[in-house]
Amino acid sequence: MAQVPQTFFDALAVRTWCGLALEALGRAREEIDAINVYPVADGDTGTNLYLTAESAAAAVEAVFTAYDESGKPSLADAARAMAHGALIGARGNSGTILAQLLRGMAQVLAHDGEASHTDGTGLRLALRRAADSAREAVAHPVEGTVLSVASAAADAAEGNEGDCGAVARAAYEGARAALAATPGQLAVLERAGVVDAGGRGLVAVLGALVETFTGEMPRVVAASSAAHARVDAVSDTAAVDECADAPSEAGGPAFEVIYLLEAEDAAVARLRTRLDALGDSLVVVGGDGLWNVHVHVDDAGAAVEAGVEAGRPYRIRITHFGLGDVHTRGGERPPRERVQRAVVAVVPGEGLAGLYTEAGATTVLARPGEPPASGEIVEAVRRAHAREVVLLPNDADLRHTAAAAAEQARTEGIRVALIPTRSAVQGIAALAVHEPERRFDEDVVSMTSAAGATRYAEVAVAERQSWTLAGICEAGDVLGLIDGDVAVIGSDVTAAAETVLDRMLSAGGELVTLVLGDDAPESIADHLEARVREAYLAVDTVVYRGGRQGALLLIGVE
Repeated sequence: MAQVPQTFFDALAVRTWCGLALEALGRAREEIDAINVYPVADGDTGTNLYLTAESAAAAVEAVFTAYDESGKPSLADAARAMAHGALIGARGNSGTILAQLLRGMAQVLAHDGEASHTDGTGLRLALRRAADSAREAVAHPVEGTVLSVASAAADAAEGNEGDCGAVARAAYEGARAALAATPGQLAVLERAGVVDAGGRGLVAVLGALVETFTGEMPRVVAASSAAHARVDAVSDTAAVDECADAPSEAGGPAFEVIYLLEAEDAAVARLRTRLDALGDSLVVVGGDGLWNVHVHVDDAGAAVEAGVEAGRPYRIRITHFGLGDVHTRGGERPPRERVQRAVVAVVPGEGLAGLYTEAGATTVLARPGEPPASGEIVEAVRRAHAREVVLLPNDADLRHTAAAAAEQARTEGIRVALIPTRSAVQGIAALAVHEPERRFDEDVVSMTSAAGATRYAEVAVAERQSWTLAGICEAGDVLGLIDGDVAVIGSDVTAAAETVLDRMLSAGGELVTLVLGDDAPESIADHLEARVREAYLAVDTVVYRGGRQGALLLIGVE
């Protein structure tokens, strides 16, 4: 369906751009992965850019959803949401730099009291700020990379005095020319006969910007370098098989470390210095107390410890370049044989992630306020490396995201069954009856039945005043939710949990599952176990530690 061109940069333009950029990166993802040779030939630049853009788009959609019945968000609201979504969802070196590019643009677009920032002049300023801030975020900028492409886009935009459409097109053409020149700037690209993968992704994003303001999709960029005149499909093995000269193949750092960090500016300045001494490919982006840190190191523990000294690191990802996380095809390791069946589950805390992993499941961690994107779930399905996959979303709000991930996996030849689990305790029940030796359909029916027979509840603290089925709650009230609806409003966590448990067991049950969050009272598990022993004969209780899971307590009754 044709897009209606946007005249000015407003909230709707941000939304449209994010959606079109996500579509463009989705189309180009495999191509970009295939030409990924710098800084590490790990074949995931396209995927990382896609996941970063998906997080940005989801954040913008959330802002529009919040305004559904009260008008539309401002440009500042949408731009800040785009930047924040990209920051918290940034993956890899390329995704981290894209997040900083979007943050730089948002700093201009969201500036209060500057109406001109919605027109061509504002877009020129935003593109310049994006390029400059991305270059500042990289410890040792290298020409022939996405940084060169971003700078060229900003330079070309500055030479155009037109409206947003004309400026966007000038930036796109400038980026295309710079991308074609990258093999002449970086030897590893020249040897492989490809352009820079991150730069290719940025050109796709800028192409989406052109489409946003003109309604026309620019012509597709060839990924092979002009110097080698290679216009063959980049999915051919040549582009990747020639990557042996990339830095990572020549004894570079063994690990990629990425984490979000809550820290003050001064602490982050010290962190940059320390991480720069530990490794390379250092990119630190963000601000206002929240940062995304990316570095390649040999000592992953030291990189994380440096974050701990600077502030509070979380959402930590560590990838070993020599193991199965890489996607290059030039290694000597034979391809791993697919298993017949696997379970992939979204889990709300580190403790449950460990429990599910011990039971044989491949997990996707959903931290409080940070639901996984469909791309992350698809990646987990791929990581499971199975012909058949049972998918457990474990959250009612993830049903559409999980369905989209399942559909994507099916197009890749994987048989996927989505069991609509609404809580991690339902997932535990399903996993308990999982038998890989059974026929796929029989196993899915058994797991679905076990999940459906498990009532679920949670005890949490209200963040704001709200109307509920149990009455009006105030911020700070303790809420007991049964099957997704508020059933209890109280002031004491243990008392509210006991009331919830009594209501659930009044309808019968044989097994109670308690999953404790980090902030739950120390004595609550003992109190509830004693309550079950004294009041409900022949009912067993099992307790798990969920870690930082959002809810104080999850309860399941089978």
